[in-house]
Amino acid sequence: MYTFNSRVRYSETDEYGQLSLVGIINYMQDCSTFQSEDARVGVEYLDSNHKAWLLSSWQIMIDRYPRLGEKLVVGTWHCSFKGIYGYRNFVLLDGEGRHLVRAGSVWFLYDTEKNTPIRVHPEDTAPYGKAEAPLILSPAPRKIPVPDHYGEGKPIVVARHHIDTNHHVNNAQYVDMARESIPEGLRIREIRADYKKAAVLGNVIIPRVSQGSAHEWTVSLDDSATQDTYAVVWLQTEPQMQEKLR
Repeated sequence: MYTFNSRVRYSETDEYGQLSLVGIINYMQDCSTFQSEDARVGVEYLDSNHKAWLLSSWQIMIDRYPRLGEKLVVGTWHCSFKGIYGYRNFVLLDGEGRHLVRAGSVWFLYDTEKNTPIRVHPEDTAPYGKAEAPLILSPAPRKIPVPDHYGEGKPIVVARHHIDTNHHVNNAQYVDMARESIPEGLRIREIRADYKKAAVLGNVIIPRVSQGSAHEWTVSLDDSATQDTYAVVWLQTEPQMQEKLR
């Protein structure tokens, strides 16, 4: 497992003084990026070879939100690869080595010159070391079903702060758009995100929000003009928080 140590900064906290949802995802993205950079197969290497690792899906389970000032260990490892896909796990650990966050992710290798996914070869994953056993997470379908009935949230215009080095909306931003689309005050415990199409600067995104059980929400983030789906995000919230709001 590749790790780095950190501490929750004030700039990363939410209104409760805990690490924000975007902060959690950013730590995990940073960890895999640091590993790639240290292995000399990072952003510059991939760009010069006309390749990119793009995220296909997340499953993130939050056991406890880290608090302001709390020391963290952030870790990642690759589990396997098959076809165009690579499978990677992440953890955030407290000072005693206990799980704060556990996550599984699926990535695909992309040819940025031909604009097409490409097969992963052993030399693409060799710099990351030997594959390790995957985490055991809650059962989850490969694709997130989207209900037929939904309510529409406020349109979101893709701005410069949404964009990353791939010139697309960063994956954490879609999750934050979904979080902003459900009622305020709900504490999220599990996230599943299925990424379908990259949004770029100036696109207008319509959140289409469905509530399943009392504590489950599905948000489809769709293009306002074409109706194409950029991402589908499923959120499970904490029951106690919802009960207090009734």
